Amino acid sequence: MYDEAELRQMSREERARLARALAALDAPRPLSDPRTQLRRRLLIAAAIACATVLAAWIGVLAVSLPPHYRAGGWQAAWLGFDIGLLAVFLATAWAAWRRRQILILCLIVLATLLTCDAWFDTTLDWGTRGFAVSLLSALLVELPLAVLAMTGARRLLRLTIGRLEALSGTPGPVPAFWRVPLFGDDSITYQDLLPRQAQRRDLPRQAQRG
Repeated sequence: MYDEAELRQMSREERARLARALAALDAPRPLSDPRTQLRRRLLIAAAIACATVLAAWIGVLAVSLPPHYRAGGWQAAWLGFDIGLLAVFLATAWAAWRRRQILILCLIVLATLLTCDAWFDTTLDWGTRGFAVSLLSALLVELPLAVLAMTGARRLLRLTIGRLEALSGTPGPVPAFWRVPLFGDDSITYQDLLPRQAQRRDLPRQAQRG
């Protein structure tokens, strides 16, 4: 049992290691569940299979689709898309107002829909009188808003990860997202996180018991 005086005698690095050790004691380890491992393997296999099929389908469409096509349900398609975009805007505003973590997801979805809106507006109006308006709308409104939304989501993610890292005893700059483990590093054990000073104090006790 550490008292405050002993904690103050530790270095900052030792206190950080102790904080990580305490956090690791009660931290959930979902990746150690065999069912989670099975679902992870199934997800990887499904993603690879879908990417393979989609790549082949893109090749088929590239050689088979006509350059011009008269589509039905044009009004329903665009009204439905804009209604969905409106719903995401409202959800983003609510999440920002209430300061909820779902704001990150809302911003990512919003950036995706705005990018799709810009893409379809410009490609479907190509060669028509409305192309200039669609292009200006994409460059001045939709794509800048998408960049702002994605930048905001990235900043919130970095702040969240940095806050969690600080609480777990590992303050410092947040690494790139592709380097951050999904549920933390499950390979670290309690003994690896104990301060060296505490391990040295425990050795005589273990020797006496032996």
